[in-house]
Amino acid sequence: MLDLPEPDGVLSARDVKEVAADVITELPLPGIEGSPLDSGDIWPVVTMASVNQTSVWDVTSQTDGTPCDDTVMTWLHTLQRGWLEFSANLLFRHLALTILDPDRSRIVSIDFVDNPYHGHPDEDDGELCSSSPTDGTTTCHRYCTAYVVSNGKPVTLALTYVRSDEQEADAVERVLDRVGAYPFAIDLLLADRGFYNGRVIRRGRELATTVIPVQEKGERMKEKLDTHCSYMTTYRMFKDSERELRFPLAVSVSYHNGDRGKHGEVVRGYVACDLADRTPTQIERRYRKRSAIETSYRLFRQARATTTTQDPLVRFAFVLVSFLLENIWLVLRWAVVARPRRGGRDLPTQFTFGTFCDWIRHVLEQELERRWEIEMNRTGVPDAYGSAAG
Repeated sequence: MLDLPEPDGVLSARDVKEVAADVITELPLPGIEGSPLDSGDIWPVVTMASVNQTSVWDVTSQTDGTPCDDTVMTWLHTLQRGWLEFSANLLFRHLALTILDPDRSRIVSIDFVDNPYHGHPDEDDGELCSSSPTDGTTTCHRYCTAYVVSNGKPVTLALTYVRSDEQEADAVERVLDRVGAYPFAIDLLLADRGFYNGRVIRRGRELATTVIPVQEKGERMKEKLDTHCSYMTTYRMFKDSERELRFPLAVSVSYHNGDRGKHGEVVRGYVACDLADRTPTQIERRYRKRSAIETSYRLFRQARATTTTQDPLVRFAFVLVSFLLENIWLVLRWAVVARPRRGGRDLPTQFTFGTFCDWIRHVLEQELERRWEIEMNRTGVPDAYGSAAG
């Protein structure tokens, strides 16, 4: 499935495209029975749309070697969520373990990715989740992801589709179950305040040391955070009930010091499972490692196809292709381009994610027979305009 080029020559655009094609064509696409096409005719169109950040229609309308956009979308509408998600997570696992040492522990972060959505659900309301106002809408398609916090290998480990008619903790548990199946140990699990949930905390601390910011809800939590001094304590969620959950609570007090024009105290609380021996400042410092996730998400959005379809599975497939492309780039950059040196490999500054996408685009433009001409209007500039111009 993953046949990397030998690292003793040069890496070409065709090498990059072939590796990407080998991975992405593994995504299962049932297709149309009796059609003369196969999935190998469809996924290159999707890949081209992804690296161009454009639509399937744009790709098919500018190429001679592709099916029409209606045919491509008809094929994509046959996607099956369970099969697609299962296969994609196997690909994430294979790519990650290509460059991650199974004997080293890792810091893992989980997060929700929201894609703003304008319009109505395709089949039922459960397809869409509510979000804060973004791009003029408060509805989105939501995905839960897990990735490795690393400067050189921030690979995505698992991803799942989240519906609004299921508890978000169910989606988180699916992702954590997949992360827990990796052969390496999890040194630290980080999540944002959206994961402040009893079930998530229980499952997270079973897996690893866990840090999650608390939400300032309830009088008892507000009382804990009403302080001018950092301290460690124990908090009882669902106090005196059958669901009672006790965990170490780190309350950290810091100061804005003029950052972004703000001044004064900042009081933050953190779930700090298995970190009761650390200071609140140390715990907050460890949590800030997850800020690197924004870089990963920024890259993923640089290779996401656009679409007007209401089908959530087609949109999900486009997101999966984007994350897979990012992981493929990380694998190629580290495995065949970065030069070994003391203290770790020297990551190349020339082979950026943008360059990776450009190379794939260059080869696909040839293979899909990109049209470099357009019919002229047979009129030109009116005579009156020409004489006025002198």
